[in-house]
Amino acid sequence: MKTDAQLQRDVMNELQWEPTLQPAEIGVAVKDGVVMLSGHVDSYAKKWASERAVKRVSGVKAVAEEIKVTVPGTYMRNDEDIARAASNILEWDFSVPHDRVTVMVQNGRITLSGDVDWYHQKVHAEDAVRHLTGVLGIVNLITIKPPMLTVKALEVKNKIEDALRRNARLLRDAEKIQVEISGSKVILRGSVGSLADRDEAEYAAWSAPGVSQVENKIVIAF
Repeated sequence: MKTDAQLQRDVMNELQWEPTLQPAEIGVAVKDGVVMLSGHVDSYAKKWASERAVKRVSGVKAVAEEIKVTVPGTYMRNDEDIARAASNILEWDFSVPHDRVTVMVQNGRITLSGDVDWYHQKVHAEDAVRHLTGVLGIVNLITIKPPMLTVKALEVKNKIEDALRRNARLLRDAEKIQVEISGSKVILRGSVGSLADRDEAEYAAWSAPGVSQVENKIVIAF
């Protein structure tokens, strides 16, 4: 098991490896496997990229993030401009049913609401607006309302377990993950080696037909 000093070094190296970030932008502190990020970046996309990078590092138990987004004056946009740009880009995104997604912007922060059929549509909606100029943050309140399908719980369970076994990232941990089905809700238990693997398992569960909720109780074990 890594010491906090080793983990801090690995996290800093991973952040330096992330091409969208500058080394001096992010501060890293580690205590008992919990990584605390601080600093200032000039876009929300960079803030998101730093969190994603840390999750890839083995040994990280959790991430506490206090990074501030400070947009340079030349890239500042008012809420109306951001809302218009977000609405336009969602309308052009084939993966998002834009007529079911509502955009609200306040003080540079985008709130997405509405409902979609699949989790990947919710993810695509956030991905589409994340890199817009002037965005300071995103709150994704889109809910999943899958179409009415006649899918048996055992069939859903088997499909998710098959997907976990196929996943290259989860090759070593797939058998450690337990899948429970309660109506249209999936509960995941077990252990994996990183936060990124935990997210990967959750995404696999969301991809099953008829799933409206995923409760991820997977723990990080080393």
